[in-house]
Amino acid sequence: MSYHHTIGRKTYRFNDLKTLLAKASPHRSGDVLAGIAAESYEERIAAQIALADVPLKTFLNEVVIPYEEDEVTRLIIDNQDNNSFSLISTLTVGEFRDWLLRDETDTLTLQKLVQGITPEMVAAVSKLMRNQDLVSVAKRCEVVTRFRNTIGLKGHFSTRLQPNHPTDDPKGIAASMIDGLLYGSGDAVIGINPATDSPAEVNNLLLLMDTLRRQFDIPTQSCVLCHVTTTLELIRQGAPIDLCFQSIGGTEKSNSSFGINLALLDEAYEATLSLNRGSAGNNVMYFETGQGSELSANAHHGVDQQTCEVRGYAVARRYNPLLVNTVVGFIGPEYLYDGKQITRAALEDHFCGKLLGLPMGVDICYTNHAEADQDDMDNLLTLLGVAGCNFIMGVPGSDDIMLNYQSTSFHDALYIRNVLGLRPAPEFEQWLIRQGIMDNKGLLTMHSNPHLLKEMKGLWTR
Repeated sequence: MSYHHTIGRKTYRFNDLKTLLAKASPHRSGDVLAGIAAESYEERIAAQIALADVPLKTFLNEVVIPYEEDEVTRLIIDNQDNNSFSLISTLTVGEFRDWLLRDETDTLTLQKLVQGITPEMVAAVSKLMRNQDLVSVAKRCEVVTRFRNTIGLKGHFSTRLQPNHPTDDPKGIAASMIDGLLYGSGDAVIGINPATDSPAEVNNLLLLMDTLRRQFDIPTQSCVLCHVTTTLELIRQGAPIDLCFQSIGGTEKSNSSFGINLALLDEAYEATLSLNRGSAGNNVMYFETGQGSELSANAHHGVDQQTCEVRGYAVARRYNPLLVNTVVGFIGPEYLYDGKQITRAALEDHFCGKLLGLPMGVDICYTNHAEADQDDMDNLLTLLGVAGCNFIMGVPGSDDIMLNYQSTSFHDALYIRNVLGLRPAPEFEQWLIRQGIMDNKGLLTMHSNPHLLKEMKGLWTR
C-alpha cells in the first residue's frame, strides 16, 4: 500500500509503510547513513502528516519485515491482543497521539493497553510527538519489577552501580562498588561489563559481588554482563547467578549477529528462573538495547533505526525483565550525531519502552568523538528524571575506563533525586538508613558509620 501527501504543488509519495515510517522519523545520522532518511525537512513533514492519517489497524495487516522471514515479526503479530487493542482500534496514528495526551488517559488505562499495541504503532506515534509529549506520557506510565527489591515505583529512582575495570582487577572493582554504595548507588543492580567472557573470570566476578551482598545483607541484585551462553554454562556449574543479561535487537538477523535467537533466550529465561534466588519477586532478565545496532550489523531490512529499536522491546517484553536499558549514545556519531539527536533518541526509547510495559532505564552516554558534552547529558538526565525513568548508570566519575565512553556518575543520581524529590528503591533505602549512609530525608550522612567503612575497606584490601 502506498501513501502520499501534497505540500503546495508537490506531492510526496511513499511506497510502503516501512518507507513512510523512515521518512517521518526525526533527523538522525544513522538513517542518513542507511539512505532511508527524508531528503528535506519538507519531505519529513509530508511523511509525518501522511503517517498521522494511517489507521492503527493498518499495522496489523502491513508488516515492515515479512512474517515468513523474521521471528521477531512473528512474535509481534502472534502475541498482539485484540481485546486490549479495542481501546484504540478505531483511531489513526494522529488520533492515537491525541488520545495519549488526554488527561483522562491515566496510568491504569495505559497499563490495560500494553498487550494490544505493536512496536510499530508505538514507534509511529512517537514520530509525531514533541519532546514534551514524550515526557508527559511516559511520566504517566508505571512499570514496577522485583527481584530483591522493588524498582520503578513512582517517586523512586534507581541506579545500576557499574564498577567496570579494564583488566577485571578484583581490588579495582571492589573499590568502585564500595564507593558507589556509600553514595547510595546500586539499587537497580550491581552490574559489571567484563573485560573477557571467560566463564572462570566471570565466575570470579560473580563470587566477588555475591560475597559483598551477603556480608552486608544488601537488598539488591548482581549481574555480570556476559553472553547468555556463558550465563547458561555458569548456571549449570552452580554459580551465584541473580540476573541473566543479553544485548538484543529488533530483527532476527540482528539477534543472530549477537549469537542469539528466541529459543536460546527461552532456555536462558527458564534456567535463571529455576534458581529461585529472588526474595521480592522473580523478574530475572536484564536486556540492553540501543538505536543503530541493526544498521551496524547490516540487519535493518531498510527499516529506520528507531522502529528497529522499538521492535527489540517486543523481544524484551516476552521475558518479563527486571531491567531494560537503552545505551543511547554508545555506538557513536555515525548513528546519533550530537547531543540533540542523543536527547531525542533517549526520550523516544524511554517513552516507547514504557508504553509497551517495560521497566526502562537509560544509559545517558556519549562517545568521545560525538558532538556532545556533559552539559547535554545533564539536560537529558533532568528530562528523564521528570519523565519517570526507572534507572540510570552510576559510573565512578562518569568516565568508564573499560568501555571508554562517558556516562553518568554517582553524584548525578544524587542530583536528580535531590532536585526532584526522588528516593532509591524502598528496601534499598531502608538498608542505606540502617547502615548510616543516608538519613530519613534521603540525604547522605557523609558516611558517618566508621564500622561499616572499616568492614568495607577490609573487603577491598583482601
